[in-house]
Amino acid sequence: MEWMILPLKRYFDFSGRSRRKEYWMYTLFLVIVSIVLAILDNALGLDGSATADPADPFGAASGGLLGNIFALGTLIPSLAVSVRRLHDLDRSGWWILLPMGPILVGAVLLGVGMVQSLGGMGGGTSSLMVVGGIALFAGFICSIVLLVWYCTAGTAGPNRFGEDPKGADLDAPEVFG
Repeated sequence: MEWMILPLKRYFDFSGRSRRKEYWMYTLFLVIVSIVLAILDNALGLDGSATADPADPFGAASGGLLGNIFALGTLIPSLAVSVRRLHDLDRSGWWILLPMGPILVGAVLLGVGMVQSLGGMGGGTSSLMVVGGIALFAGFICSIVLLVWYCTAGTAGPNRFGEDPKGADLDAPEVFG
């Protein structure tokens, strides 16, 4: 349980390094609590709209009140532990933004292409929609790269972001006895 709540204790700490165990146990904690809160939201009638309303396109995708409050409250520690996990790999925390560029560009191009297609300006599938889809796919690939990095063992020994969180300094001479 200690590993699951460690990122909450280091709420705004974007420096240093985090082990895979810390990152993935925290992720497991988030999944478990989110499931419990979704059940509570549903039982208490606090869940989002279950019907598709054309006037509210995001209504069907909204979560419950408790789940949304939890997600908002854990946003900063989630970002912080992700940045520290990248630091453990001797990578800058800015790599966390890797998928954002293609996803944002793809979403904008896809949206503009859809508006053109619906407005009768382009007729059929717009080339902007195709390029937007390709950009979204590139963002998906970038997300997979981040996932692989999060699963990769950290650099052994100290790196430019701090000491090895496992505590093993491989440069130090081994002493037996």
